[in-house]
Order: sequence, then C-alpha cells, then structure tokens
Amino acid sequence: MHEEPMDDGAPRCVLTRVWGALGRRWSLHVLYILTTKEVIRFNELKRSLPGISSTVLSERLLELEREGLVTKKIYPEVPPRVEYSMTLRARELNVILKELGHWAEKWKSPVSIKTPSMTAQKNS
Repeated sequence: MHEEPMDDGAPRCVLTRVWGALGRRWSLHVLYILTTKEVIRFNELKRSLPGISSTVLSERLLELEREGLVTKKIYPEVPPRVEYSMTLRARELNVILKELGHWAEKWKSPVSIKTPSMTAQKNS
C-alpha cells in the first residue's frame, strides 16, 4: 500500500483520508443512491435514505464534495434548484466498492455455524 508522510513525518497509508470520509455514517449510502441516478436533487436523495436528517445529509454531501466524489450544481432560480451527481473519481471508486462488496459477501460469517465438534459437545 502507498504511504504518505504525516505532519510528524511518520508514514501513513494514503487510504486513511479517503476511508475517513467513506467510513462516516451514511456516506456509502449516499454514494450508492448517486450510482442509481445521473443527477438527483436534495429532497429526492433524502427520501431515498429513510432515517437521515437534512443536517447530516448536507454534511455528508459537503464532505463527499470536498473529497472530489460529488458535484453540486446550483441553478439561479427561485426557489434555487440544486442537483448532485457523482464525479469521475466517484465512478472509479464505485468499481472498487463493488469489488469490496463482493469480497464482503464472500467472507461474511454466517449467523450460526455448527461444526461436528460443536454438535458433539452440545449432545454430551
């Protein structure tokens, strides 16, 4: 994995910054919804994410925009129309996230695993 120096000179994995943004609650959900639409307006996005507050959605969109994963287009209308879409960087990331999802699905642990030794212990 690539490393970059931290402020104190110690090496740090370059994934740390991106993972910090993606690891925040709702971030991956927002990106997933954006993969299903070319552009989406704020309220439509909010309706697609039951349980998220407007404040948190605004924060996540701003963080993703700062990371270069989301673009925000404001139309000079009354009331203002704002549309969000994925950037090329986010589309590239989506390929990686899909692979990560396949990996997670492959290695997820079942709710209950019964091995022969566990069954024998239970029956004794």
